[in-house]
Amino acid sequence: MGFSDLKKSSKDANALIEKITKLSQSESTSYVDERYWKPERDKADNGLAIIRFLPPVENEDQPWVRLFSHGFKGPNGWVIENCPTTIGKKCPICEANGLLWNSGSEIDKELARSRKRRLQYISNVYVISDPMNPDNEGKVFLYKYGKKIHDKIMESLQPEFSDEEAVNPFDFWSGADFRIKIRKDGNFVSYDKSTFDSPSAFLDGDDEKLEAVWKQQYPLQSVIADDQFKSYDELKEKFEFAVNGKSKDIGSSVSNRPSSPTPESASVNESAKDNPPSDSTGQDLDAMSYFEKLAGEDD
Repeated sequence: MGFSDLKKSSKDANALIEKITKLSQSESTSYVDERYWKPERDKADNGLAIIRFLPPVENEDQPWVRLFSHGFKGPNGWVIENCPTTIGKKCPICEANGLLWNSGSEIDKELARSRKRRLQYISNVYVISDPMNPDNEGKVFLYKYGKKIHDKIMESLQPEFSDEEAVNPFDFWSGADFRIKIRKDGNFVSYDKSTFDSPSAFLDGDDEKLEAVWKQQYPLQSVIADDQFKSYDELKEKFEFAVNGKSKDIGSSVSNRPSSPTPESASVNESAKDNPPSDSTGQDLDAMSYFEKLAGEDD
């Protein structure tokens, strides 16, 4: 705005009021990171989308990063936080889970499972087809996905059988489109029908278009930078408040356990009865989305 424009609008407060109203409305709603894309499902809980996994950005040598996180509700509130073990630091929640797991109590083990860290992978993707949200087509996003899809990527990179050709799905020129197929499998959402197409050049191998896409990608290392994680003491304080209502020693969370598993832990961990609490199942990404939705409803 130039000085003359400022003078012209000096008696017009409507524009300022409109901006304030929009700002207050945005602050009253939950924050959504517009960089991220997620395929949606229809009323039958089925979903379909086609994406292209993209290569590393400049100055990075890997097309994905791993992120561990915790998502659960204690007696006094939610804990939805990135786990510092992602970047090799100590996590008070994981320490408390270790005490629960080694207590010899099956109830403690079930509680540890409900609070365990969950694994996500994050990559840059180009959305080719998104029937539920066509406006996303032709755009670059960050995409969080779980172990099931990551396994399919690794199977493409390192095929099990000698008569199968290895394909780098992140390659612009010899990669492959990925068809995401989502369906309901009992109480869980399954991605097991998702597949890679035959290898093909992305955007017909047009270098000018490929470079334009490449320049739109997001640095992945920033997703797991130090500032994306609470300090040990901050995380411990939040965890202890959610579990106990006030800050206490880590060991106190063992004694404050429910007499039976919570509904969330029973549904999320149905397929992980004998697993230690540090790893994740294929459905954990959807579990985290469920936790985040519930946490938003509680605010």
